[in-house]
Amino acid sequence: MERIRAFEETARHAAVEEELVLGAIHLSIGQEAVAVGVTESLRKDDYITSTHRGHGHTLAKGADATAMMKELLGREGGCCGGKGGSMHIADFGVGMLGANGVVSANITIAAGAAHGVKLLGGDQVTVCFFGDGAANRGPFLEGINWAGVFELPILFVCEDNQYSASTKTSDMTSGNVADRARAIGLPVTEIDGNDVEEIATKSAEIIARIRATGKPEFMLAKTYRLDGHTYFDPATYRPEGEADRMRRESDPVSRQRELLQEAGVSETDLDAVRTTATAEMQAALDAAKAAPWPADDTVFNDVQDVGSPAQEAF
Repeated sequence: MERIRAFEETARHAAVEEELVLGAIHLSIGQEAVAVGVTESLRKDDYITSTHRGHGHTLAKGADATAMMKELLGREGGCCGGKGGSMHIADFGVGMLGANGVVSANITIAAGAAHGVKLLGGDQVTVCFFGDGAANRGPFLEGINWAGVFELPILFVCEDNQYSASTKTSDMTSGNVADRARAIGLPVTEIDGNDVEEIATKSAEIIARIRATGKPEFMLAKTYRLDGHTYFDPATYRPEGEADRMRRESDPVSRQRELLQEAGVSETDLDAVRTTATAEMQAALDAAKAAPWPADDTVFNDVQDVGSPAQEAF
């Protein structure tokens, strides 16, 4: 969680203070416990899909922080060659199939990945992270229904951070999102999304069960994003003082520090973890700033051209 927090704070600095980040970035500060707790029990060959707010999931799955920072800056050596940026960051080498700038689009992609695993006879588990706002879009129903009908090895994780961009989710969502999954027949776990130990424990049980049975499950994790929707969003739509209160009372990083101190871990050791994480991400930013831009002759390397579809269609 400290590494994710440090990465995003460093990325925000690069965007705001140095104006180096190409395109918008969506920070998951305050939501680190979900990414860390769920991926703790995943293998390298398991798959995840993410949202436009995907830095934490990508790091937790094992992606290289320097390659990620190069991607945000659009540089050569980025995990997508500097061409995807923050909202479409991916690393197939660690099973991270991609963040997605289209809300809920990753849900059907994850269902497809899980269906592929089943057809190939593998035992990999797919985890699909999405937000509460995505539950009101069509691919949500299509994806969980497909997984239920075909009994696919997938865990759907709804990170309910209480806001759909700039709108309070409770103002635009009828009922409990988890009940929609229950209606389709998926086993559901509702959990405190800022308690990393509880998430890790429950996720280990769920992922082991999915790996053994090959059947889908659903998790609703209640959390909170401490920053605005994007790094330049002042979040004036939130009630005054709400974010400050949540930072004091429910920040997952602070909560875990307190628990570890109560368990006998010294403040010095905890500070050392934070210092190491900060230094790592600063080094990643320095390497990204020093990296060259992608060569001009690579601009079409990742573009597929199969000719006019009209000839094949008719």
